[in-house]
Order: sequence, then structure tokens, then C-alpha cells
Amino acid sequence: MLYKFSLSVLFICICSLTANANFNFDARCTEAYKDIFHLKLNEARSLIKEEKKQSPQNGIPVLLDNYADYITLLMSDNKADYDKLKDNESDRIDELEKNDKNSPYYLYAQAEVYLQWGIIKGKFGDYFPSFRDLKKARGLLNENAAKYPDFLPAQKDAAMIDVILGVLPSNYKTLTKLLGMSGNAQSGISRLEKLRAGIGTTKYTLYADELTFSLCYMHLDVLHTTHSYDRLMLYVKEMDNSALKDYLGGYVAARNGYNDEAIEHFMHVETPQQQFTIPTATYMLGYAKLCRRDSDANFYLLRYIKEYKGTRYIKDTYLKLAYYYFLNNDLPKYNYYLNMVRTAGNLTDEKDKQALREAEDPPPAIELLKARLDYDGGYYAKALTQLQDIQLTDFKLLRDQVEYIYRLGRVYEKTGKLNEAIASYQRAINLGKSTTYYYAANAALATGGIFEEKKDYNKAAYYYHMALDMKNHEYQMGTEYEAKAGLERIHQ
Repeated sequence: MLYKFSLSVLFICICSLTANANFNFDARCTEAYKDIFHLKLNEARSLIKEEKKQSPQNGIPVLLDNYADYITLLMSDNKADYDKLKDNESDRIDELEKNDKNSPYYLYAQAEVYLQWGIIKGKFGDYFPSFRDLKKARGLLNENAAKYPDFLPAQKDAAMIDVILGVLPSNYKTLTKLLGMSGNAQSGISRLEKLRAGIGTTKYTLYADELTFSLCYMHLDVLHTTHSYDRLMLYVKEMDNSALKDYLGGYVAARNGYNDEAIEHFMHVETPQQQFTIPTATYMLGYAKLCRRDSDANFYLLRYIKEYKGTRYIKDTYLKLAYYYFLNNDLPKYNYYLNMVRTAGNLTDEKDKQALREAEDPPPAIELLKARLDYDGGYYAKALTQLQDIQLTDFKLLRDQVEYIYRLGRVYEKTGKLNEAIASYQRAINLGKSTTYYYAANAALATGGIFEEKKDYNKAAYYYHMALDMKNHEYQMGTEYEAKAGLERIHQ
């Protein structure tokens, strides 16, 4: 009798626990979520811990824990942290699976965890586990959409996966096809844009900053969208004031040639009161200051080397330091940092591979180096003046001759002189197509872009195919991706 009574009590307790399990985005969870996207991760983790203590049945803190790991790894790029934190994924999925199956957050929360780790694993080079997580996320989201078609947070994730799968290089698409997955980048980005535009009038307005973060990442890093500055900066300006807002403002400005504005934003990220450092902001601030020829550019570049715990852009940063001293006529330090390019860092990133190539080449022509920095900083009139003061015959090396014509094309394009740009690009193609430098292939790609803007799709396709046909040059993977994306846009 006692045995039966004990079983009954145990059954009642289990049923009670199951009944109480829920997904409650209460005030404390809302504040923790906001803190995560304000990069106040210490405060967020404290609130999450408190919520777990006060409401152990709530599944939202489990999801928020994952958000905190996701943002930490996305911003820090720290491989040691990745190795330490990645085992949290399976534990969180196990916890979420025990929660309320009748909530729209049940499948969505699991999908969000898989999506976030899919992105992070891809960032750290674990591609097959990354694609496997994305597949699991998509399956859960499809199931959730059938049950709760109007649940906007899940629509956000489904659109993100569509963009990611839609822009994969061809060698990775083979793997995703084996997993039965494909995507459409333009469809995904359109859905994200629509969600961001309308979410402020819904009960899910909390997700607006996350959507802005995702759109900036997708447009600039994944799709390499041109002419996105006004739209993205409008989104950024609507965000709550935070280190993330300043970082995104600086990132959007820097990638679109608004160098002074980028420096202003990044300097706010660098203020001492910020509890979470963003190495990429330090790196980009150092380069932005180098483009402007600020005397303290070296300080931020060296700070990136000192504080960064990841593997990306080490060679590239040492090359930028070498160029800083080259421009300041300090040849001993120029040679010292040039040697660091050869000996430090690794070659996992295209920028680092390019830095090593430049370090092993003859020194740059100082006029072209200045013009490159002026162009990257958006100082187009200054770059044009620099280039117009010199002639092709001033350069002895074929490398410098091709770069000179190519740089003229780039500046002409940015200043609206499209006929001159096309003519310069064609000269760069003719002179440089047999070299291993990226100038000729990029000239073809840029020419295709000009004709696409003009809606002359036949000529656009001709130049995109020309860019694809050029092989064994710098940045080949990126050039091929952008050329294929251009062809997909014009349906050629």
C-alpha cells in the first residue's frame, strides 16, 4: 500500500513539474535579453541566474544563456572560448526538450540554439557540424511554422537560414545538397527586411535590435550589398544606445566609405566604461585612422595584436603597421613589421593570405599606397588628385601599372564618372589578366556591376563570366562568389 502511495505521489509531482514548465518572457528575461544586445553580458548573466533561481521551470533563461554565448563568440572570435563553450549546446537542447510542448517557443527555442551554434561552428571552420545544426534548425522551424504560422521570431530564423544557405560557395553547396538543404539569399534578405520594417507594431518589438544586427551582418559580410548605407544606418539609429549600436554604426560607415563617421562610432566603443571589448572594432578603428593618416593609428593596430585572442587578421594587421611606418619614413620599423607578417599569424583568412603576398613582393609605390588608403577611407577626391598627379609611365613594375589603372577605375566609379571607370577597368583587364594579382578580375567584376546598375544585363553577364573565367589570382574565392551572385541576380 505504501509502495502504491509513493508511486502516486511521484506521478503527481512529475505531472505538476510538467504542467508548470513554461516559456515566460517576463520582465527579468526581457531585461536580460536587452542587456545581451547592449553587450552588457555580466548584467545579463546575473539576471539569467536570478531568473533560474526564482523560476526554475522557465525555459527562456536557457535560451538567453545561449544568446550570451553566441554574442560572446561572434564578437570575440576566441577559439579557446569556442572550445570551452560549444558543449553547452547539447545540454541546452536537452533542457529545452523537457519544457512545455504546447508553447510556440518550444520548437523555436531549440531551433534558435541550433541556428546560433550553426553560425558559430561555421565561423570557426567546423563546417559539417555547422550544416548539420542548420538542418536541424530548419526542420524544427518548418514544424513550428505549421503549428504557429504567425509566430514572428521563428520567421526571423527561417529567413536567416535561407540567406546563409543561399550564398554558400559551390564547394560547400555540394555538402548541403547531400543533407537535402538549399536556400535563396534574396528571398531570405527580403523577409528579414520586411520583418524589421513591421515588427515595431507587434508584440515582438523586442526583436528589432537583433534584426538590425542580423541585417547588417547579412548585407555587409554575407551578401556584400552595395548602396546599403542609408537603409542600414537608419536601422542603426533606431537602436537603443549601446556599445553594439556604436559598433554597427562604425561598421556600416567604414564599409561604405564614411571614414570620419566610422572613427567617431568606434571611438565610443573603445571607451573605458565598456565592459565587453570588440576586437574587430579596434582593428577597424586602427585601419580607419591609417586611412586618415592619424598619428595614433599604430596604437590601435598594436592594441588589436595585444588583446585579440583569435587567429584572423594577424598578418594583415602587421602589414598595416608596416605601411604606417613606411608612410612615416621609418624603414627599420617598416622592415620589422614586414618580417612579422611573414612569421606571425596563420593563413586561414584571405586577408592574411593577401598580406603575406604583399610582404613577399617589392615595396609598394608610395603614391599608390596613399591612393589605396584614400579610397578605402572614402576620400575619393583626394585619391583622384593623388592619381592624376602621376602617369602610367612613372611605374616600372607591371604590378604597379595594373594597380594604377585599376585604382583610377575605382575612383572614377565612386565619383560617378562611369564611362571613364569602364575604360580604366578595361585597360586593367587587358594589362593584368595574365597576372596573379586581383586587379583584372576585380575590374571585370566591377564592370559587370556597373552594367547591372544600368540594366544592361547582357553586358553585365559578359563581365561576370569574364571574372569567373580568370583563375589563379588573389581573392579568387570571393571574386567567384560575387560574380555568381551577380549572375543569379540578373538570371543569366
